[in-house]
Amino acid sequence: MSKVFLTYHQTMGRVIVHLHGRPRGLGTKDLIESYGKRISSSGIDIEIHSDKVSASEYQDRIENRSGKLILLDESGNQFTSLEIASLLSDVAISGENLIFAIGPVDGFSEEFKSRHRTISISRMTLTHEMASAILLEQLYRASEINKGSSYHRV
Repeated sequence: MSKVFLTYHQTMGRVIVHLHGRPRGLGTKDLIESYGKRISSSGIDIEIHSDKVSASEYQDRIENRSGKLILLDESGNQFTSLEIASLLSDVAISGENLIFAIGPVDGFSEEFKSRHRTISISRMTLTHEMASAILLEQLYRASEINKGSSYHRV
């Protein structure tokens, strides 16, 4: 009796973080670079758009990417680290891309925000560099939660 093996290949979704402007602040730049390196092995990419690109052009660029777009905005819903880990896990299963976008210096337009899901890191207003560093740390934490590592301690 011969055995037949079927192979099924599912493309895993990617997680992409879009930043408007290269980080310049020494402390935040170092954090962004450090967590950027850590998350790259988990299939999370960072795309930095020049700050010379207008806010509306930046919005057009990220909106035209394929995947589920999530904007970071202080008025969005807040998530726990475990909920972010669940989002990453869902992406791996669904094959759909998950796109996070940190707004330009003056934020996203209200009209743009109304078309997309928004999440908040904090109710306080943060610089886009600080928000970037916190988001990248949380994505690293979420990927470590999904791996079962000891990084996330409760």
